[in-house]
Amino acid sequence: MTLLGEFRRLCLIIRVFFNYGLGELVPNVAVLRIVCRLFFWLPNRHKDKPLGERLRLALQQLGPVWIKFGQMMSTRRDLFSTEIADQLTLLQDRVAPFDGSLARQCIESAMGAPLATWFDDFDQQALASASIAQVHRARLKSNGQEVVLKVIRPNIRPIIKADIRLMYRLAKWIPKLLPDSRRLRPYEVVKEYEKTLFDELNLLREAANAIQLRRNFKNSSTLYIPKVYSDLCRENVLVMERIYGIPVSDITALEQNGTNMKLLAERGVQVFFTQVFRDNFFHADMHPGNIFVSYQHPQDPLYIGIDFGIVGALNKADKRYLAENFVAFFNRDYQRVAELHLHSGWVPDDTNVEDFEFAIRTLCEPIFAKPLAEISFGHLLLNLFNTARRFNMEIQPQLVLLQKTLLYIEGLGRQLYPKLDLWATAKPFLENWLRDQSGLCALLQTLKQKIPLWAEKFPELPELVYDSLQQHKKLRQSLDHLSLQLKKQQQQGKAHYLLNVGVTLLVSGTLLQLIGQHEALSIGLIIVGVWMWIVAWKRV
Repeated sequence: MTLLGEFRRLCLIIRVFFNYGLGELVPNVAVLRIVCRLFFWLPNRHKDKPLGERLRLALQQLGPVWIKFGQMMSTRRDLFSTEIADQLTLLQDRVAPFDGSLARQCIESAMGAPLATWFDDFDQQALASASIAQVHRARLKSNGQEVVLKVIRPNIRPIIKADIRLMYRLAKWIPKLLPDSRRLRPYEVVKEYEKTLFDELNLLREAANAIQLRRNFKNSSTLYIPKVYSDLCRENVLVMERIYGIPVSDITALEQNGTNMKLLAERGVQVFFTQVFRDNFFHADMHPGNIFVSYQHPQDPLYIGIDFGIVGALNKADKRYLAENFVAFFNRDYQRVAELHLHSGWVPDDTNVEDFEFAIRTLCEPIFAKPLAEISFGHLLLNLFNTARRFNMEIQPQLVLLQKTLLYIEGLGRQLYPKLDLWATAKPFLENWLRDQSGLCALLQTLKQKIPLWAEKFPELPELVYDSLQQHKKLRQSLDHLSLQLKKQQQQGKAHYLLNVGVTLLVSGTLLQLIGQHEALSIGLIIVGVWMWIVAWKRV
């Protein structure tokens, strides 16, 4: 997109912002208020609507990037009023759908034939509609199985590209205007966000993610993943088993169904940590619109997950580092937390560990042994920001997805069971995981993984040993030859040096003899020069 296109997009964002009367959300800072007054000619055209609805409609009009932001914020009821949070929740699966006949055209174009070839009872009215795609009901012609067809919104890619380009430009400007923001690494964060958004546009990737998650939780009593019909999937079309469940955000329906809310909340935490640490493959878009609870066995509740466009994974070092940090937090071992941050490189090497430990202790000690309902996360976030700024802590882009998912999990916990003891639920799991990473169990697990490879390579071992010995012999010969060449070059270098010095002495002595001065010295120089010349000649 051209610079002019980016400017137009920025103008549209500003116009939408003020046309929905969102200026009242701007902090009461003099500079920001002056900027807002510059746009006095953009009046609020929706004065009849409450603030929460205006915010939702504005985000919805701006498109997928902004809707995704609203989805994440909808889980943070501790940061927003109930009226705003309820409106943002509607962005999770109630975004205005596009025309059903257009959805049919998109699906048929992708599959290369009429829908009747594979499906019966296709419903052109969308079952659910989100920021990037919408879902329609149908039935498989082959076996009558109820399925849903997910189709990407048409012409959405240019809109996403425009917003991402604008975000990149802002990410370059912000550190120049606000030097303290450099530690937040806005450019890297935007880059990671771009990757996740464009991954969502490829439904073949989502199909593969769903298949992997379904395999990881096969026969699980905590999480069910619907079946994907991969032979019917395309890049912009996904066909999946239809599920029936209660939206996890519908607390009233869950209670009426007799759901064990405490166990449900605890299992949400367990599912998350299992995905991150056991499987190293976690659902990274776990907002309430993507999570349901089965109607069956309400006292033994079962989660049902959908929408797998965004998944995350961590390397082995990140997983161990995070687990050790969590356990150190749970044990209130703040010195260990400070040391882990230092060793990981998240804070500079010259950081004073004692000062950092004290800052973490001051921040975290008040929140322990409290239920979620009594914790002021707004105050905690403010303190985290101040601590990060003080110690030059940098945001780690590779953990952005994990951080976002933790926000979702925490938000769900608050809604399901405000008295949930998050620490008591997670600590045993993490301690067991860390114990499994060392000692005899870890050794046996490593052997179990490596033995098949070793067994495969064992018949080749004699040949590999012979080849290794031959290569060693050739290498030794090459090194001996190289050493000989270097020694010869060194001797030749010394010979040339002696030759040059000898000639110089010989010429000097001859000149002194010719002019009749210092006869003894001249004779000595001539004798030494001749001797050095003879030695040099022999070496060459």
